[in-house]
Amino acid sequence: MAILMVSLAFFPVIYYYLSPYLIIQGATEGVVSGSFVVFISMFVSSLVVGRAFCGWACPAGGLQRLCSKANSRNFGEGRRDWTKYFIWVPWVGIITLMFTRAGGVRSIDLLYQTYYGISIQNTESLVLFFIIAGLIAALALTAGKRAFCHYACWMAPFMIIGRRVRNLVRWPSLRLRADRHRCVDCKTCSKNCPMSLDVNRMVPSASMENTECILCGTCVDNCPQGAIRYSFSPGLE
Repeated sequence: MAILMVSLAFFPVIYYYLSPYLIIQGATEGVVSGSFVVFISMFVSSLVVGRAFCGWACPAGGLQRLCSKANSRNFGEGRRDWTKYFIWVPWVGIITLMFTRAGGVRSIDLLYQTYYGISIQNTESLVLFFIIAGLIAALALTAGKRAFCHYACWMAPFMIIGRRVRNLVRWPSLRLRADRHRCVDCKTCSKNCPMSLDVNRMVPSASMENTECILCGTCVDNCPQGAIRYSFSPGLE
């Protein structure tokens, strides 16, 4: 929670590095921007730590965590999780097209369109930040906990795909493991899950695999019997 709040505090400074538009603008000029590197890094990191970025370091996650104080209603597992791909697939297609039209990669500029690495540099960038933050907050306040993550996040598919690759090759990575013999069916894990997942249902099946799991550790911390734990190991959960 503390790390998420620190990340949220720096959101105005770093939001260009998470911008879906800036990467397109850079692509039209053949420039690999900082946001391009960040998104690729999300995919690479997910091969080892899954969606831990979402659970531990995403500023949008911190903002939604604050919003859950006002609306703690569950979003609903599986409900509209697929809709974010209607954003992600065309977006990746546009990026690819823009790089192709620009003749490929011409340069790398990690500080592209920032002011010495700082995102907010004028009134326009400040207004853009409030629009993005407002969209994230509005979804969380109206649709439920982490609604933006489920419904509209353009970053999540990078990590979801990376996680699937990880499971396919079965190399050691950060996971959740469950001991069904310790579970007393109190459902505390499901009640506290910030992603509104039915964690309690996954424990008896001994499978903790879910593409929407962000490895935040809330279920680990709240289980009174210690039935769920972190594990760095190969194979599926």
